[in-house]
Amino acid sequence: MKFISWNVNGFRAVLKKGFEDVFKDLDADFFCLQETKMQEGQADFHPEGYHEYYSYADKKGYSGTAIFAKEVPLRVAYGIEGKHNDEGRVITLEYDDFYLICAYVPNSQDELKRIDYRMEYEDDLRAYMSKLDKVKPVVYCGDLNVAHEEIDLKNPKSNRGNAGFSDEERSKMTELLGAGFTDTYRHLHPDTPGVYSWWSYRFNARANNAGWRIDYFIVSNRLETKIKEAAILTDVYGSDHCPVSLVLE
Repeated sequence: MKFISWNVNGFRAVLKKGFEDVFKDLDADFFCLQETKMQEGQADFHPEGYHEYYSYADKKGYSGTAIFAKEVPLRVAYGIEGKHNDEGRVITLEYDDFYLICAYVPNSQDELKRIDYRMEYEDDLRAYMSKLDKVKPVVYCGDLNVAHEEIDLKNPKSNRGNAGFSDEERSKMTELLGAGFTDTYRHLHPDTPGVYSWWSYRFNARANNAGWRIDYFIVSNRLETKIKEAAILTDVYGSDHCPVSLVLE
């Protein structure tokens, strides 16, 4: 099974930048999007052979997630057990053998103005994933808005304490992995530096590869032996993020 996750930073915008060709070329079983920035009916994209699931934020032009899946799920859920659904951040698809969660984790914002909400979200999400994991394995993907370790961003010293690299956010990622989950990219590439999934639009950051790895596929530990590939597709453009991929046996 092949999974793709991509923060498109506006689905309608990326549709004008060759998204359909990328979608076809990658030919994934599951294609997950974050930051779609749209409401229902605002994007004209209906790929043959896929089923479409969207979650929209109440606020127009903000946040939002989507999943395109070749197989019809047993069940679809939005939000985290009735919480965190007003910003369209979480979609869960249930299948016979696993759960797929697509998420766009809240940004803590400048001066960590939203850190309290972020911590609440992280705790609720970890509890939710742990609950699901007791039933069947979990595949969790998305823009998780944190670079976990210093290897995961170009300039860790100057960014220490900033949104996405605060001690609080990093510790929540550590807690999540400690609760029985695996960072698939680091599992296969434990010491690989300089591979990032997001670059600021400022200061020619992408050209200079001054980036952050904040987009992930995280799976239940018992899926570790099934991880065939976990990649960051840095040659794909159209957003300030690039897609990340996972292949499971």
